[in-house]
Amino acid sequence: MNVKVYGTLVVASLVLLIGQWLVAAVPILRKWTIPEPVAGGIVAALIVFGLHSFAHTDVVFDTSLQAPLMQAFFATIGLNANLANLKQGGPVLVRFLAVVVALLVLQNVLGIALAMAFGVDPLFGLLGGSVSLAGGHGTGAAWGAVFTEHHGLQSATKAAIACATFGLVMGGILGGPVAQHLMKRIGAQAGADTPGAGGAATPDPYAFEEPKAEQPTTPGAFINTLTLIAISLAVGEALSVLIAGTAFELPTFVCVLFVGVLLANGLALIGRPVAEHAVALIGNVSLALFLAMALMTLRLWDLAALALPVFTILAAQTLLMVVYAIFVTFRAMGANYDAVVLTAGHCGFGLGATPTAIANMQAVTARFGHSHLAFLVVPMVAAFFIDIANAITIKLFLMLPIFH
Repeated sequence: MNVKVYGTLVVASLVLLIGQWLVAAVPILRKWTIPEPVAGGIVAALIVFGLHSFAHTDVVFDTSLQAPLMQAFFATIGLNANLANLKQGGPVLVRFLAVVVALLVLQNVLGIALAMAFGVDPLFGLLGGSVSLAGGHGTGAAWGAVFTEHHGLQSATKAAIACATFGLVMGGILGGPVAQHLMKRIGAQAGADTPGAGGAATPDPYAFEEPKAEQPTTPGAFINTLTLIAISLAVGEALSVLIAGTAFELPTFVCVLFVGVLLANGLALIGRPVAEHAVALIGNVSLALFLAMALMTLRLWDLAALALPVFTILAAQTLLMVVYAIFVTFRAMGANYDAVVLTAGHCGFGLGATPTAIANMQAVTARFGHSHLAFLVVPMVAAFFIDIANAITIKLFLMLPIFH
């Protein structure tokens, strides 16, 4: 059953509506602050899995809108990045990056150790480590091709995609429960009432933290913002092609984000700042639709087909993420409300992807209060620095004697 592009958009919209209804109707989803796109997307993925398993019918969605939606979201992240504010959050960003890089190393150590314990190729340990988890589907597929071409691991790409799928699902599920657990340590009202803890009495109404808030904007501001996003996508894609195959190669969405940063800060210097509300509105819509499409198109039967060693590695990585988030990320980032939101975000991109991290943080801040610091730091680390750090980490691990 082939669903064309407009049908896919209709289904994605219905997935979001179902997610809203589920979170409103099921108390445990609200208690654990599960993001609405995740709730609806998993239901859709289960329906597709049921059709595949019991009706022997495969639903194939046209996902041609998925990449532009993701890149549009990253463009809005870049357009919101004020370098002056980033400078103020610099020490926190550096500390958070150190915490993130340490987890990359631990993920690979754990994956390789378990792969060797099961007697399988240690490359599967890397695939079930930072390659596919922190790296996501794109990085996983890219390195899977490298492992097949240069190391002879024939099933590498399929394993990488399956591992990334597992991580995307678990990253969206774990952030809320971990945040709920940590909120008990600092007090349930810390985000909303504690000065300096992330939620101020008169917060800056930036809507990435309030995705359901009505955003006052005008057609002119909306069109101007669409123009900036289109420029970010076009120039970012051209930049990605230009640096492809060089030592500076980066995913397209990172280049798009970088162009957005330059545009926003360049316009601010000449006294023409971007329209924040329009940026937030388009960014939140792009994020929600992208997540809905990403989750509803998951091939859950690929997870069911994972061999026992790989599945065990992924289960251990999930446990590692929970333990690390609670005992390392939360404490290292200050053990306050900002740390709770940062930790929820870390769960999202430590196992899944940057959009999952933002959705996790939105679910937490919508319930407990603003955390401007988290929304400043996480996008920059998760969408930019982690790709560079992960590439270096993977290359260093591949230099170990066990891979030669």
